[in-house]
Amino acid sequence: MTPLYNLYRSLLFALQDMEVKLWSDKREREMYENFAELYAIIKATEKLEKAYVRDVISSQEYEVECQKLIAHFKTLASSLKDTVPNIERFADTYKMDCPAAINRLLVSGVPATVEHRAAAASSASTSAAIVAECVQNFITAMDSLKLNMVAVDQVHPLLSDLYGSLNKLGILPPDFEGKTKMKEWIARLSKMGAADELTEQQARQLHFDLESSYNSFMAALPNAGT
Repeated sequence: MTPLYNLYRSLLFALQDMEVKLWSDKREREMYENFAELYAIIKATEKLEKAYVRDVISSQEYEVECQKLIAHFKTLASSLKDTVPNIERFADTYKMDCPAAINRLLVSGVPATVEHRAAAASSASTSAAIVAECVQNFITAMDSLKLNMVAVDQVHPLLSDLYGSLNKLGILPPDFEGKTKMKEWIARLSKMGAADELTEQQARQLHFDLESSYNSFMAALPNAGT
């Protein structure tokens, strides 16, 4: 048995061994025993959460203990749904003051370590999607220039989309070459009329800046070139 599980069982047995007679028949006795078990689970979960936050227990130990307590809680809460329809009210009634346990058992339903892994995976997935968006916007802008789409109302939206996607990617520094160059070009185009066209020299320079920024972008990605 692990320390936290032993604590949970100790609390349960201590509550059950109280001499005060709370029941008048077997049915009432079972109900109060279930109340005692619910109380013990919530208290043990609160202590576990605090131990994890204070780094008193390892992540692996925490996750194993927490999964046990959550499993016990779900089983018990399901069987008590008629007598204890509101767990938060139960905790308030017995002045438990266990906010971390209530959050873990009722709101989250999974150990904090599982939440952290899910958040990291979600962040990685989001970053990958933004990288793909940036690459697509770079290529679209360069291809458009090759197709002689050089009118301001054709070029400006493409550069705005590219600049926006670059700004969404947190791994790029604020002074990243692609950001500064696109910002300069957008400012320059904003001073021109919608029907105005880039000169051959301007179009060539913009394509060069896009290609240079694209290469810098690819080099800035984690594990680039490995």
